Amino acid sequence: MQIYITGSLAFDRIMTFPDKFSNHILPDKIHILNVCFLVDGLDERFGGTGGNIAYSLALLGEKSVLLSQVGKDFASYDERLHKVGISVEGIRTIETEFTAGAYITTDQSDNQITGFNPGAMKYPSQYDMSRIDPSEALGIISPGNLGDMIDHPRYYRENSIPFIFDPGQQIPAFTGEQLLEAFDGAEILITNDYELEMILNATGLTKDEVLDRVAYLITTLGEHGSVVNCNGEVTDIPAVPVDDVVDPTGAGDAFRSGLLKGLAMGKTVADSCKLGSVCAAYAVEKSGTQEHSFTLEEFTARYEASFGPLE
Repeated sequence: MQIYITGSLAFDRIMTFPDKFSNHILPDKIHILNVCFLVDGLDERFGGTGGNIAYSLALLGEKSVLLSQVGKDFASYDERLHKVGISVEGIRTIETEFTAGAYITTDQSDNQITGFNPGAMKYPSQYDMSRIDPSEALGIISPGNLGDMIDHPRYYRENSIPFIFDPGQQIPAFTGEQLLEAFDGAEILITNDYELEMILNATGLTKDEVLDRVAYLITTLGEHGSVVNCNGEVTDIPAVPVDDVVDPTGAGDAFRSGLLKGLAMGKTVADSCKLGSVCAAYAVEKSGTQEHSFTLEEFTARYEASFGPLE
């Protein structure tokens, strides 16, 4: 099975402020806010939903094609993708833009100030979808360029290619009609519980009406695992125990990688979510969305410790 991942590629540029923001903001002058925070250096990490999903999927031994867009500063990320065996054939380069980037400053109270530059993500990937073989393809649409998130599901529907719709943080950017069109006919709609409520509010649909339009609804619940709903039949999938939760930021994307791996193996959606739970556990144990690693032997042992034999 060839997996196509629609989603963002981005640099996460992380800074730490060795004080509290509140010590440098005058409440009575908030209407003319003008502050400068001297940070303790800069840590640059690879991120973006598409990149994160492809990364963990590569650790699991699956090849994927990223349908994304990057800018003139992409060289180091490009080198990393080649190193881990991720295809770049579907990535469009916009020479006049920078690759999407998040600039995150965290203070001593774990408060954060974030600026996000979409950069090249403002442009569609323009991948020639006719190159996809419908008989052996699976698509996932994760947060990225809005046009791609609408156009790619449409192509998959018209060509009977199964796809997963994962709107994530882009939900507020869609109208209710656009959201409904995008996930209509999906094999799987996947969200966390808060995002699901946002979709219901935006579309005016009930959960049962959403289930009439997709084969499966997966709702992730963080440390409480996930829930698979198919025609009203609900299956609870537990989270895998973690000794030390360092950073939950990349857990959702890692979960999706495990889900895709399971589907590529021919497993049921519920059993595929178990692989997702294991993959997510590795992600939360490291700071950053692509800092975890494991061998297939280690992954299998951890899976079997929680769920029994992996066949």
